[in-house]
Amino acid sequence: MHELLVRFLHMDRRWIFVGMGLAILLPMFYPIDLPFRIDERVQAVYDAIEELEPGSRVLLSADFDPASLPEIGPFLRANLHHLMRREVKIVVLSLWEFAPPLVISYLEEVTPTYDYEYGTDYAYLGYKPGQELAIKAIGENIHKAFPSDYRGTPLAKLPIMQGLKQARDFDLLVLVSAGSPGTREYVLQIQGQHDLRMVSSTTAVSGPDYIPFYKAGQLVGLAAGMPGSAQYEELVWPEEAPEGVLKLATLAVNVLNLGHVFIIVLLIVGNIAYFLTRARKEA
Repeated sequence: MHELLVRFLHMDRRWIFVGMGLAILLPMFYPIDLPFRIDERVQAVYDAIEELEPGSRVLLSADFDPASLPEIGPFLRANLHHLMRREVKIVVLSLWEFAPPLVISYLEEVTPTYDYEYGTDYAYLGYKPGQELAIKAIGENIHKAFPSDYRGTPLAKLPIMQGLKQARDFDLLVLVSAGSPGTREYVLQIQGQHDLRMVSSTTAVSGPDYIPFYKAGQLVGLAAGMPGSAQYEELVWPEEAPEGVLKLATLAVNVLNLGHVFIIVLLIVGNIAYFLTRARKEA
């Protein structure tokens, strides 16, 4: 036993790399569902959408880029499924220039599942530059901020936009935000002024900055980073996701968790081996 512990302490570090690689790769090919707790802020996001009646109007601001896609992209996919499952009308827009092709791909993926008709059940207004000024314009008159949708159709000709002039005309704002402009600017520029109900999905690094907004009631709910997206997926699909839909955030979190377990096991066994072999040397 002593010889085995000594060999462990002097193990070639390359075996550690191999072990970590297996801990990451195996869950990808053989998915495992490790339990995790649902944060109250993520539960609040889910509950806010569950409270929406069929026919309610939601404004979704998708503000991210390819670099932040792995963290909050799964939330957007699950959120679109959730909203359409609730038969909610969805108006989507973007304040980030790299967002439109990503958003369009998600819409094209999800809408056929629910037979949503463009212009009547959902619309994508496209990208608007201007940052805080664009957000203030959305709060005051969305038709002036976006005269036409991303296809070039005037908003006045879209049935879904009838009766929707200001941000306050929507029953809920969903902010999928990777940074600035995003959640912070929406809260500071128009939330209080128009008394808006807003929920947000954001990157892990930004999440702690937005917790005060949640505690103050300026955000109804908050999902931060990959864990937040995974928790939201579990709420939307508590058992199996629909055929053809992968719970990507849940899979990624399980990979991370198994990697962390591997590191913790190494630390525990390493410390046990160190103290036992040292005690034998001193004896």
